[in-house]
Amino acid sequence: MSDSKDKRIPVISVVGKSDAGKTTLLINLLPELKRRGYRVATIKHDTHGFDIDRPGKDTWRHAEAGADVVAISSPTKMALIEKVEREMPLDAIAERIQNVDLIITEGYKRGDKPKIEVHRAAVGGELLCGPEELLAVATDEPLDIDAPCYDLDDAAGLVDLIEARVLAPAGLVRPGSR
Repeated sequence: MSDSKDKRIPVISVVGKSDAGKTTLLINLLPELKRRGYRVATIKHDTHGFDIDRPGKDTWRHAEAGADVVAISSPTKMALIEKVEREMPLDAIAERIQNVDLIITEGYKRGDKPKIEVHRAAVGGELLCGPEELLAVATDEPLDIDAPCYDLDDAAGLVDLIEARVLAPAGLVRPGSR
């Protein structure tokens, strides 16, 4: 019997230009994946830095006092805040996530994971990724590209593709998920 840590959780990235609708697509995929019985983690890439603690809150005060790692836990949620010297690679973050079938990132357009690129006519311009990097494109206009294209609202179709190309090869398709 192999240890569950031997099995890597598949990771896909939702990428696109600013205001293309990355968050909207990701939050549309989640209910469909959940309906099919999958446990899903998300990782949001923020190139500017972020704060999840508000000044004055206890966890903020712990960090300000010198804690390198601060955890907050309740009966329904847990969060871990860790100071880092430099940005952690996506694979290192993914390795810390357990008990899920799939990890979806928002961002990491330069990463090496399969990508669903969100493209809107109103945002315009060329795609960020080449066809060899793309799992699919979610778009509101016809594109002449060598990658599957889906309507921005076709979460079921995109999840069918994720099952076929990402979850099935990893042995993770849920029986009766369709």
